[in-house]
Amino acid sequence: MLQYTARPPTSALAHIVDYVWASQGAPPHPQERVVPTGTLELFVALDDVKGRIQNVTPPLFSGGGVAGAYRRPFTFDTNQKASVVGVHFKPGQAGAVLGLPPGELMDRHVDLEDIWGRRSGELRERMCAATTTSERFALLEAELVARLDARRVHPAVMYALDVLNRPDARVGDIAKAAGLTQRKLIELFTAAVGITPKRFGRVLRFHRATALARSTALDWTRVAHQAGYYDQAHLIRDFRELADMTPSDLIRASVHVKEHHQLAILKR
Repeated sequence: MLQYTARPPTSALAHIVDYVWASQGAPPHPQERVVPTGTLELFVALDDVKGRIQNVTPPLFSGGGVAGAYRRPFTFDTNQKASVVGVHFKPGQAGAVLGLPPGELMDRHVDLEDIWGRRSGELRERMCAATTTSERFALLEAELVARLDARRVHPAVMYALDVLNRPDARVGDIAKAAGLTQRKLIELFTAAVGITPKRFGRVLRFHRATALARSTALDWTRVAHQAGYYDQAHLIRDFRELADMTPSDLIRASVHVKEHHQLAILKR
């Protein structure tokens, strides 16, 4: 039985963390495909999950890690039960505690020890010794607070993150309004968020379309228009790239929508 808990972060982390979460157990299926979300996730495993995330060399993880912003879906093994505590960062904010630009983690899962050194192992030991989820949340949040630096995301990136939520957003227009060249905006945005603004906008549009398709009578032409696609063919191309499935296949598939906004497609 899957047990999942999530709550907002402490006030000291509210500007960079969306929420903290804990998961124990897994549904009865061998794999999950996780589609891009444009966000980063930090997690600490309370048991050995080495090798669960596929297509990653070397196999991960023995302790914990960071999932960068992905441009395409990835899969992980869910045959083994795992207890994991994690942090879901707000877009563009993970760099404040990671100590490196999220752009360096694009399409990557990185062992937490490679980022934080031996301190990550000490943190995991304390979290494993804790007896409640609340205690584990407190330990993880205290580590994040201790690592907070004074850096702030460039105002143009924050402006872009806001505007890209609109179906009609265009990167060139955003750069012009921010007083930057398009090239400079892309450079700043990719370093802070982990993917380019164009890709981030595509990810948001994909999730808008998925939500619309699940909440209304299915009419892909209308869904495409309301989500911001040129037409249905445009929508289909994005679904194939971002979910590796057609829109209809995605809707028909057995799907589990995780609380931390990662749409995981169960592969039985």
